[in-house]
Amino acid sequence: MYSPLRLAFKYIYYYLTATNGRGHGIHSPFIFDFIKKVLNDKNYYPAYDGVEQLRKQLLKDQTLLTIKDFGAGSAIDKTNQRTIASIAKNAAKPKKYGQLIYRMVKYYQPQTVLELGTSLGITTSYLATANSRAKVITMEGATEIADIARENFRILEIRNIEIKEGDFDNTLPSVIGQQPLVDFVFIDGNHRNEPTIRYFHQLLTKTNNDSILVFDDIHWNMEMEQAWQTIRKHPSVRCSIDLFFIGIILLRQEFKEKNHHTIRF
Repeated sequence: MYSPLRLAFKYIYYYLTATNGRGHGIHSPFIFDFIKKVLNDKNYYPAYDGVEQLRKQLLKDQTLLTIKDFGAGSAIDKTNQRTIASIAKNAAKPKKYGQLIYRMVKYYQPQTVLELGTSLGITTSYLATANSRAKVITMEGATEIADIARENFRILEIRNIEIKEGDFDNTLPSVIGQQPLVDFVFIDGNHRNEPTIRYFHQLLTKTNNDSILVFDDIHWNMEMEQAWQTIRKHPSVRCSIDLFFIGIILLRQEFKEKNHHTIRF
């Protein structure tokens, strides 16, 4: 991970150079619609309460877990022993972005949702409650964390989630192979260049024109920034949206020329 100071400078540059997030100067109807109806949707959704109440409980939980980390590791916890509270604080996506992902699923109504990196299941719960008819498959490498996530889904009474355990390198090809199509993907795991690009290429085999791919922590380190730039330039990618902490990839052929947007959020 970049040092906090370097990350802060990067964020300041992003904030000063990004489009203001109100849609001014945006010519693409799809992006304008996304900004107005999803990014800036200030409506209250009752599902927020259940997920955030769960987060509060997890932030108090001092249960110690022994974790095998398959990716780039935690930037905060350098040991393989972490409390649930520490994971909830440092690994779970913040409320602002979890609720944005909820709104994306609610608005675009994907039928098959795939998440790489369950963690404690906070973001997964946002994905699943946004469309209760969707099939949500979430992948987690650490068995101890997957077990906690299962219990969290039970507490929230969410029944449209299936957890696949194991290293993504081993499990992703099988998971993708079992799906006719993948409509929405949230990639939050590994945080290294080569695996991230490889997962992207594997996912492309089951995407369609309307598929949306969301990459977490695209400015987390140099490798993730390299992966993001490589993915943006892929011929199948017609549009990308940089929100600094997440990046959104669109494959829609309606974009006759490649579009890249950096939008303040």
